[in-house]
Amino acid sequence: MPPDAVPPRFPRSSPYWPVVSHPLLRRVLPGLAVSALGDGMALVAVTWLALQLAPQGQRGTWTAVALAAYTLPSAAGTIAFGRLLAGRSGAQLAGWDAVLRAGALAAIPAAHLAGALSIGVYVALLAASSLLHSWGSAGRFTLIAELLPERDHLPANAVFAILGQAATIAGPPLAGLLIGVAGPVWVLALDALSFAVLALTYRLVVPAGRRAAPTEAIPSRTAGFGVIREHRALRGLLAVTFGFFLLFGPFYVAMPVLVTEELRGSATTLGLYYTAFGAGSLLGGLATGHLRRWPLWPTIIGIVVGFGAAMLPLGLDVPVGLSLPAFALAGLLWAPYTSTSMALFQRSVTGARLPQALAAHGAVVVLAVPLGTMLGGPLTAALGARHTLLLCAAATIALGAVAAGLARPHRGPPPTGDEPDGTGPAPERRLRPDDAVGSGTP
Repeated sequence: MPPDAVPPRFPRSSPYWPVVSHPLLRRVLPGLAVSALGDGMALVAVTWLALQLAPQGQRGTWTAVALAAYTLPSAAGTIAFGRLLAGRSGAQLAGWDAVLRAGALAAIPAAHLAGALSIGVYVALLAASSLLHSWGSAGRFTLIAELLPERDHLPANAVFAILGQAATIAGPPLAGLLIGVAGPVWVLALDALSFAVLALTYRLVVPAGRRAAPTEAIPSRTAGFGVIREHRALRGLLAVTFGFFLLFGPFYVAMPVLVTEELRGSATTLGLYYTAFGAGSLLGGLATGHLRRWPLWPTIIGIVVGFGAAMLPLGLDVPVGLSLPAFALAGLLWAPYTSTSMALFQRSVTGARLPQALAAHGAVVVLAVPLGTMLGGPLTAALGARHTLLLCAAATIALGAVAAGLARPHRGPPPTGDEPDGTGPAPERRLRPDDAVGSGTP
């Protein structure tokens, strides 16, 4: 056998090797890991500080408002900054989001030291920190498309997701320890520091970035939505993703009620379910890179249907010994979804239009889980926790079945999207604007 025909050994045989060995990405990843851990700690610190600052008797309301402020303004930022950020490179978009996050979050301990931190100031600073979040997320996935060939997009997306999943497991307990020692204000100060490290990473590691192809005219604030409208595959993906996340939202209301009222469990029992889901998500994230040869749309549909089926035991009268591993399986299936859906965007749109489309997608999706959570309140009150979970699981399966029914195979020669700017690897395949929902085979 000739030397060049010998299959590579591990770790070079891993689908993640081109990502972690890339001369630029391997230096960005530590900054992303630090920032992800900071955000993992913020999951606890944001709510805990809101509880401390809110007036007596209004804690529940202000905690919900604080959580919403930490995410929802990114939808408005997608439109408000659409013209300003058009044509920027992935590194610039992600870096500016990190700078804004770091500055706004650092203002929270500064206001605390000055004696000016009220609940209103706190919520306003949280809202300011999230304004560029959709653009920052779009920038990260755009950077992958700029630096790597198409075959490595899914593994790279998975690496980014794995960092977030690991931080979700490690961050909350670490935050609990630090809050007990120093208080939630200083945990948020550490979160701000983590974003400052990330911003510096983008600035030093990718100083010039890789600019997207310049636009001939100033785009509208909603140009990204126009890009999605042009692609049938992306329209279908946006609809499926919104529905998928919307139907998961009621879980945050129904699951605690189910554990406390029907299972007669404690906070420890609820924590076991969350831990099982997180562990499953981490394993699913590690497996995602090995799906790179799978057709994207059938994979996405299979994830949706499989996730709904794995959630069914929560809505059925089964022992915890069965529902707990089923929930871990749900986490394993949930993990590849975002990486796979982003890979469909990365191979459908090129150039300056990619971050615009990704930001528009993020602006819509960020609304889905909060809306589902709000829907979960009246559903749980009317149907009970178990029946609410059963309804959402069945509706998720139905959503995947409808998507599968509407899908049809790609026909015609591979089209071109925006022309690459010549600074990154040439795309292997692009979808036409009128591609069907069932397209996306590598």
